[in-house]
Amino acid sequence: MRLFFALWPDESVRAHLAEVAKLLHNKCGGKRTREESIHLTLVFLGEVEKPDPLLEMAARLSANAFEIRMDRAGYWKHNRIAWAGVAESPELAGLVASLQAALKADGFEYDERNHFPHVTLVRKAGEPKALPDFDAFSWQVSEFCLVGATPSGYSVIGRWQLKNR
Repeated sequence: MRLFFALWPDESVRAHLAEVAKLLHNKCGGKRTREESIHLTLVFLGEVEKPDPLLEMAARLSANAFEIRMDRAGYWKHNRIAWAGVAESPELAGLVASLQAALKADGFEYDERNHFPHVTLVRKAGEPKALPDFDAFSWQVSEFCLVGATPSGYSVIGRWQLKNR
C-alpha cells in the first residue's frame, strides 16, 4: 500500500476546497478531486508493507495545533494539476520537518523533494488563461494523519492530535 502523512480537512474546510475545485474546473476542465479525498500531503512515503512502525513513530511526535490560510490558486503545466495553496506557515513547515526528522531517525525512506504546501483539486487540467480568485479562508489544523492509497481510494490509518496552546 502507498502511504503518506497528510492533513485531512474537516467538513467546513473540505466544502470550501470543493468550491475552489469547481472554480478551477470551470477554468481548466479536467477531473476534480473527489470531495471525500481532498487533503494536503505532508510527507509521501510510497509503498510500505506494514504501517505499524509508522504508527508508533507518529505517536511519539509532539507539535502544537495551528492555523493555515488557503489563499491562492495555481496550475502546474508539467503534470496538469490545478491546486489551492497555503500562505507561508512556519508551523506547517515545522510539522513537516519534524515528520521528516523522525522518519529519517527511524530509517524510513520518503520523498525528499522540497515540500510545497498545496491541495490538488483538479487533475488532467488544461492550462487556464487566468486563475480564479477566491475568498481566502482559514484551516484550523488540530491533527495529522497517516493515509493509505489503494486503487479504490484513500483510507485514514491513524490520526494524531496536535496540542492546543
